[in-house]
Amino acid sequence: MTITYQGSNQRMSQVTVHNGTVYLAGQVAADASADMRGQTEQILAGIDALLAQAGTAKDHLLSATIWVTDLAEFDQMNAAWDAWVTPGRPPVRACVEAKLAKPEWKVEIMVVAALP
Repeated sequence: MTITYQGSNQRMSQVTVHNGTVYLAGQVAADASADMRGQTEQILAGIDALLAQAGTAKDHLLSATIWVTDLAEFDQMNAAWDAWVTPGRPPVRACVEAKLAKPEWKVEIMVVAALP
C-alpha cells in the first residue's frame, strides 16, 4: 500500500494519505494575535485547504482532536467550529485543555478524513 506525504520537512508532514484515509498534522493559526474564535476560524480555513489538496473535504471528516489553552474560551472555539462543520456530518471529537508549543497559540486542531 502506498503512503503519500505532503507539505513535508525534515521533522514532519502536514498531510499523510494511506489506504483511503487522510491524516492532518495539528494546525495552528498564522495570526496568533487573534482571539480564540479568530484563531479557530483561521485553522479551519487552513484545514479546508489541506483537505482539498489531499482530494477530500470536511464532509468526509472522521475524527478531530482539539487542544485549547483555556477552557474559559471554549465557547469561542465551539462557535467557529459549529459554523464550519458540515450539518449532520460532525466527526467524532475530543477537546482538552493543554499548554501549546507557543504561548500565543490558543488552539490547535488535528483531523482525520476519508477520501471520497
